[in-house]
Amino acid sequence: MPADSPTILATSGGYRPGHRVRLEFGALVHHAVDLSGASGRAPRVSYLGTAGGDQDWRAASMHDAARVAGFDLTVVRLFTMPNLDDVEGHLLEADVVWVDGGSVANLLAVWRVHGLDEIMRRAWAAGVVLAGVSAGSICWYAGGTTDSFGPELRAVTDGLGLLPYGSGVHYDGESRRRPLVHALVADGTLGETHCTDDGVGLVYSGTRLVEAVTEAPGKGAYVVRREADGRVREDRIEPRLLAG
Repeated sequence: MPADSPTILATSGGYRPGHRVRLEFGALVHHAVDLSGASGRAPRVSYLGTAGGDQDWRAASMHDAARVAGFDLTVVRLFTMPNLDDVEGHLLEADVVWVDGGSVANLLAVWRVHGLDEIMRRAWAAGVVLAGVSAGSICWYAGGTTDSFGPELRAVTDGLGLLPYGSGVHYDGESRRRPLVHALVADGTLGETHCTDDGVGLVYSGTRLVEAVTEAPGKGAYVVRREADGRVREDRIEPRLLAG
């Protein structure tokens, strides 16, 4: 059941420690499923761990989390080769595509080799909810801040561009994130940039920012833009607290 319009949930969260398993899905992942409108059956979630190198232990943790949540989860691997004959057909049948964190630069390069940049665009247009955390958030935007190239944060500017903004993840979790976002917006490397504290997600209908949501009370979202006089302005958006 596709969402009513092309939908993206871009986050800096989504996981919590599990009781009997390594991790469980937090309120942000559940909200992505809610946005899909899936009902009457187990929601179909496609998990991509490309940014972390498609590690088996991580995929196992996601399967455990999905079992606890009652989701029908399929792992889409690209290392060392795609694990599905028809990746596009599979993704188009999903309710939610959830992309994990890691190296966004490597993710983008590998996706393009396998044509997932265009596949994701078609899935988005078809109403599959695209979502993810950290690198899995930045990838949907025009660019953002990343440690993909080394311990010093740098800009990445070749995102998929489904959302025509910059992305600032982990805005309160890493002290270097905010000043770098401001500097990149000031010099024009990034345009208007949408930022999330840890535990916060941004919901988009098409390219329009609809609302901010959070699984962590007291956290915020932010829009950073350069004004006509060259100064950088940051406006806080108060997120809606999700249940659970």
